[in-house]
Amino acid sequence: MDYCYTGDTHEELFEAYQADEDPFPTQTQMEFPRREHRRAEVDILKRLFFPTCWNAAALVRDKLAVLDHLDTLGGLFFSGIRPYSGSDPAETVAAVIDQLPTVRTRLKKDVEAAFKGDPAAKTYMEIIRSYPGFMAILVQRVAHVLYDAGAAEYARELTEYAKTETGIDIHPGAEIGDYFFIDHGTGVVIGETTTVGEWVRLYQDVTLGALHFESDESDEHRLKKGYKRHPDIGDHVVIGAGTKVLGAISVGDHVSIGANSWITDDVPDDTKVYVTDHPTQERKRTE
Repeated sequence: MDYCYTGDTHEELFEAYQADEDPFPTQTQMEFPRREHRRAEVDILKRLFFPTCWNAAALVRDKLAVLDHLDTLGGLFFSGIRPYSGSDPAETVAAVIDQLPTVRTRLKKDVEAAFKGDPAAKTYMEIIRSYPGFMAILVQRVAHVLYDAGAAEYARELTEYAKTETGIDIHPGAEIGDYFFIDHGTGVVIGETTTVGEWVRLYQDVTLGALHFESDESDEHRLKKGYKRHPDIGDHVVIGAGTKVLGAISVGDHVSIGANSWITDDVPDDTKVYVTDHPTQERKRTE
């Protein structure tokens, strides 16, 4: 079925492109090597959010080209949601597309956080095109809108695709605040009922997960669903590589957690947490 978007998101996105300023890429003459994606939705989303970075300068010049992209994206959303819903998801699709300008604004904040949070970052364009953490949050922010709109299963398809590309697993149900940055990223897992505040930075192999699971009393082989299992992370938090934050606990604002920590209790505001007793290393000369 062909999908035709009838809202005004193309107007908002087109105006947003015109408002972009340095250090965000604005040159429309650039041409990059094409990348083929197994999920067309992700390719289209990248073009809609940052057209000058993904060989889509026509979107900056032509408002109707934006609308064409939205129609194509809407058709993919429609086809992806309908098998799960069993009904016409046109209203859901339109509601999700209507929120894309807001998602784009948030993604620009994520780019800023990555640039400010990584000494190795050279340009915003580098982050948009090559940082796995940014790709993961780009997909998750759209998937979260789908999740909230009642299309949780299809949303999960998108975040699972992002995981195969990046090694970063963020459930679409997780609520992620502005200025979010995952550096390196491989092995990061963020569970469904996690909440994350603003200006949070994670490193590779961090888990924001469940500590244990409750059983469903009606079925001894089934785990209980729909309850709080994952942590709440405050604002201005840094979590080092390999750290596991587990259970429905709270980590306050302005907290720094060192690498390879194991956190299962609340952490108050303005706290540093780190491992003090590292294993002792021994060295022996090779004979």
